[in-house]
Amino acid sequence: MTKLQFPENFIWGSSTAAYQIEKAGEHDWKGFKSVDGSIFDNCSMHDSHREEDLELICQVSNGYRMSHDWSKLQKAPFAEFDKVEVEKYLVFMQELKNRGMHIMLVLHHFTHPKWFVETGSWEKGDNYKMWVDFAKKSVDTFGHLVDTWNTFNEPNVYVSNGYILGQFPPFYKGQLFKARRVLKAMEKAHNEVYDYIHKKIPNAQVGISHNTVKFVGEVFPGHLLAKLFDWWFMDYCHKHFQKVDFQGLSYYAKMPFRPLPIDNINNPGVLAKLGRRHDMMWEYDPKGFYEVFHRYYKQNGRPIIITESGVCTEDPQFRIESIKEYLSWVHQAQQDGIKIKGYFHWSTIDNHEWNIGLKYRFGLVRVNFETGERTMTDAGRFMKKVATENAVEV
Repeated sequence: MTKLQFPENFIWGSSTAAYQIEKAGEHDWKGFKSVDGSIFDNCSMHDSHREEDLELICQVSNGYRMSHDWSKLQKAPFAEFDKVEVEKYLVFMQELKNRGMHIMLVLHHFTHPKWFVETGSWEKGDNYKMWVDFAKKSVDTFGHLVDTWNTFNEPNVYVSNGYILGQFPPFYKGQLFKARRVLKAMEKAHNEVYDYIHKKIPNAQVGISHNTVKFVGEVFPGHLLAKLFDWWFMDYCHKHFQKVDFQGLSYYAKMPFRPLPIDNINNPGVLAKLGRRHDMMWEYDPKGFYEVFHRYYKQNGRPIIITESGVCTEDPQFRIESIKEYLSWVHQAQQDGIKIKGYFHWSTIDNHEWNIGLKYRFGLVRVNFETGERTMTDAGRFMKKVATENAVEV
């Protein structure tokens, strides 16, 4: 066994999204029927387990990446925040700070109030200013408790799934021009909120989370398709968000093209037949993350924070092995001179995995979705050991 030591003040955390763990507010995912038949509604019942979840969050690491539900906080365009909902989040976040936890707050995580959608969402003119208003009020309300900021979580995932693949609201397919318009609106919004946060909190650390994938063409014409996907997802979408203090990167998957993309959701069993390592969703290739570090650090030299990393599995031992493998590549990149400042594991607790449902588990803590019972797994205990020792044995 080799013990890999990480730099002093390295951030160790776990991550969730309010929309995936709380009872659904009046937003555009409420009532959505997922691939596995589950309805996007109660999710992980976090609302009824806040105190218990807080204890579990503090047990697995030293930091927490979280969001809050826009639709619950703001009931109409430019409205003042709902005081009852504000108090719930303030009490929760204050207690995290009392425990010495590092908080990263995500201001946009895919989901929108129904009133925002009804007024035209990101596609319409100056609608982006509605989200800017929400973000500024969030800074004013919660900023004293926040250590780092994600304005947007994975905008490349949102626009690709919402406007090209048709898997997320608003369920458009092949609408490239609308996707570009939305990206540009989000870019404007990000830049305005970046400036506002720095005006209010001069030393703030602000970035986005950019989802990364290793696209590999293996059979003609898959090589061409992989290059197209890589250009759109990894370069074009990313270039709209350059006004950042750190690069927030998430990574889960290698995507082979044979000649069309192969995953374990739409093509169950194919990766196994090909002899590929995989989880319940994708081909598993931790070294791909190492390549991503070099790719983006070479572009601008800004430090990196890993905003999401994990595997979809019900096997805690596989999750432990994946953490070891991912962190060994993180450590190697640091030895290469790449500044990586933190690692947030996805996810703290099992949640509703967007359009595919409840059976796709990522949690360090297992959730019984019928009773709400929480169970700490060996992977959660392992993550805490890593965070406490600031090191991992591989």
